[in-house]
Amino acid sequence: MTRTSFDKELNALHGELVKMGALVEDAIAKSVKALEPGGRYLAEEAIAADRQVDDLERSIEARCLRLLLRQQPVAKDLRAISTAIKMITDMERIGDQAADIADLALREESGSISELAHHIPEMARIAVVMVSEAVGSFVSVDLENARRIIAMDDKIDHLFEVVKTELIGILKEQSARADEVINAMMIAKYLERIGDHAVNICEWVEFYETGIHKQTRIL
Repeated sequence: MTRTSFDKELNALHGELVKMGALVEDAIAKSVKALEPGGRYLAEEAIAADRQVDDLERSIEARCLRLLLRQQPVAKDLRAISTAIKMITDMERIGDQAADIADLALREESGSISELAHHIPEMARIAVVMVSEAVGSFVSVDLENARRIIAMDDKIDHLFEVVKTELIGILKEQSARADEVINAMMIAKYLERIGDHAVNICEWVEFYETGIHKQTRIL
């Protein structure tokens, strides 16, 4: 494989990563909107998107392996391919968690979760921004933006604690709503984990640019 064709393959790889990122962003947004009145149909779309994400993960993995096998990549190329492999693992898990939220939405009456936990939509909004910006940071090699997104995780963590406190209070006063409270808590936890996966992506962006991952030089 010539250097020109290798660069084209790398560009195609970036394109697939952007597509995968867009799919998981859309899945998060739809899974949370499915919790609102009249939004249940969006849950099925979020679940279907997860299957597309799984397909893309396999496609990107195969492309990465081809790039590794067909040419001896220099250190920066090797970091780009390694980062892509790590990123798709996190994005696949984000897709799974969006599908899990959608599945919970299908079990609940429309509006019941958002009624219980008013901060869940804000958690979802931040999660979508974090995932979108994390993937964008990789494509544009924007280390400063990646670090800004890492800092945003504190907001999701704070909102998760707020939601947890509110739900515990509701459970104490309305024990009959235990199942709804548990489902709302699970949704909040899934969103908190999505934020963690976005942080992971950003940390791999730092590795891509510097060869350092979590303060340890790897490559």
